[in-house]
Amino acid sequence: MIPVATFAGRKVALFGLGGSGLATARALIAGGAQVTAFDDQPEKVAAAAAAGVPTADLKTLPFDGFEALVLAPGVPLTHPRPHWSVVKAQEAGVPVIGDIELYERERRARAPGAALVAITGTNGKSTTTALIGHLLTAMGIPAHVGGNIGIPVLELPLPAEGSVAVVEVSSYQIDLAPGLAPTVGLHLNISADHLDRHGTIEHYASIKERVVARAGVAVVGVDDAWSRGMAERREARGLPTLRVSTTGPVRDGVFAEGSRIVLARDGVEQAIADLAGIGSLRGRHNAENAAAALGALVGLGHDAHAAAAGLQSFPGLAHRLEQVGRRGKVLFVNDSKATNADSTRRALSSFERIYWIAGGRAKSGGIASLSDLFPRVARAYLVGEAADGFAATLMGHADAVVSGDLATAVAQAAADAAADPHGEAVVLLSPACASFDQFANFEVRGEAFKALVLDLSGIERRVA
Repeated sequence: MIPVATFAGRKVALFGLGGSGLATARALIAGGAQVTAFDDQPEKVAAAAAAGVPTADLKTLPFDGFEALVLAPGVPLTHPRPHWSVVKAQEAGVPVIGDIELYERERRARAPGAALVAITGTNGKSTTTALIGHLLTAMGIPAHVGGNIGIPVLELPLPAEGSVAVVEVSSYQIDLAPGLAPTVGLHLNISADHLDRHGTIEHYASIKERVVARAGVAVVGVDDAWSRGMAERREARGLPTLRVSTTGPVRDGVFAEGSRIVLARDGVEQAIADLAGIGSLRGRHNAENAAAALGALVGLGHDAHAAAAGLQSFPGLAHRLEQVGRRGKVLFVNDSKATNADSTRRALSSFERIYWIAGGRAKSGGIASLSDLFPRVARAYLVGEAADGFAATLMGHADAVVSGDLATAVAQAAADAAADPHGEAVVLLSPACASFDQFANFEVRGEAFKALVLDLSGIERRVA
């Protein structure tokens, strides 16, 4: 834990007592802050109080005496409307911040030379974050990975010279971190997502841009117009910027040509890695992730070839094209993290003959944007609230059946794939949907899929 000493002796309101909120409350208390915490769910307030966190109904308290409102990232800051705690703070002139801002203040106060790599983007940020941490560790450099992936940022070790904090930051967290200025800021891509929380894609993109705007070195994916604009604005200011692309060469940065990863400096190119045969990094989207990760290490001042040596041993992440098992010619893949069509595009692009399990609570746009990949789908098995809508989209383009629930879908897909006369096939869970209609989150959904697959007879278990 990092005691948040920058608020020692000062009164702080905290709203949101989920996992990261509790971690933040403990860090503030450990640093000497006078915390008053609350949540709209009484059971969370009771659990926090039982854990020793001071609680009170913030609705009934004046905010004038608070130095800050520390907001959990899941609580609406702006859209669809500001949470009542945000309104109270704004009316009292109290800053609204989050755990990433607290971490950044502690880093500047305790060890301003400690390196921070902050990673964001609509898709791929968790894999890229984990990969950067893995590559640093493989080079013998102390790396601490957390934030929106795994360990809450304030539960990482204290910032220290010589170590690197590798932190995934969501758009919600960035919105609460006005002072974020990482050593290396990495932005991967933009596609329409979380618009219920940010209103428009323009606003969403502007929040993402904050990760690279004040970074010492920016690593920016340029394969979409929103992200390309971020790189162009950095370059126009004469700030160090490394571009990342999977669609063509860049003058300064790292790009992918098929499975080859190429470093370019002032237009001079050198191949630094080949992803062929690395199962955890299959597909064009993982070429983007690998190129971005290597760009981050170059941005930190490390040799690209030495960094690339660690790619071969990267195990991958659970729920992200995770190879669960094989039965004969059929591979079973868990891509439960694919909660939107753009993320599912990456999965569908990675295989040729697919028995596709999709559905859940649909995001804006559904799966219509994936129509060019429907020829790869041998059959789709549709579940959850989106099933009927997805079936209508697939009609005339790919065979589909409304399975209703995941257990039925796995059983049907496994049987059909086993009977496929075309050779190798994959049963792919890549929902293109949120999980919340049938599961608490994508992790629970992915674990359910894995359990169902491993319960099939004749499965050879694989560890991705």
